Amino acid sequence: MEFYELHPDNPQLRYINKAVEVMRKGGVIIYPTDTVYGLGCDIFNRDALERIYFIKNEAETKLFSFLCPDLKDIAKYAKVSDYAYKTMKKLLPGPYTFVLPAAKEVPKKLWTKRKTVGIRVPDHEVARSIARGLGNPIISTSATLRTGQQLYDPEVIKTVFEPHVDLMLSTGPLEGVHSSIIDLSQDDPEVIREGAGDIAYFSL
Repeated sequence: MEFYELHPDNPQLRYINKAVEVMRKGGVIIYPTDTVYGLGCDIFNRDALERIYFIKNEAETKLFSFLCPDLKDIAKYAKVSDYAYKTMKKLLPGPYTFVLPAAKEVPKKLWTKRKTVGIRVPDHEVARSIARGLGNPIISTSATLRTGQQLYDPEVIKTVFEPHVDLMLSTGPLEGVHSSIIDLSQDDPEVIREGAGDIAYFSL
């Protein structure tokens, strides 16, 4: 595994480019977000996605969310109502995963039975820079042990995942919690999981 330490706010472009190159070749990376470290690959690379299912020890019916670099990119991969757009504009970038109706461009492997997808725009320059450089969204699933235990220390994460992952970008320990999941696919918002971020907006 290649391992690089980056500045969280002004990440070194050469390391971002290395991560992009790895994913373009079908690789899997670990990267920091505004919540926890995530496992990522290009959402359009089926082999890389299957590798992440194996690494996570998840059945391929498990749904992963994906990360876009900016709010404007979301409309390429989901159907966004006026209400959903105004809501996300207030909260993104931030520690939220929004559930929206899937656009046909998204691989059906990432669709729920209700034909929705989960999308993130994290408040972390490293994560967004990687997706921006790749030009495609990247998978966003937390770097956990197969038992589900969350890991926060990059040195521990490196040791655990070194045999399975091609590259890791580190910005130091992350003590965050998972993102809040908000369903905006219907007329009324629904909080699916309360995590990081203020969800008071949805209780008004």
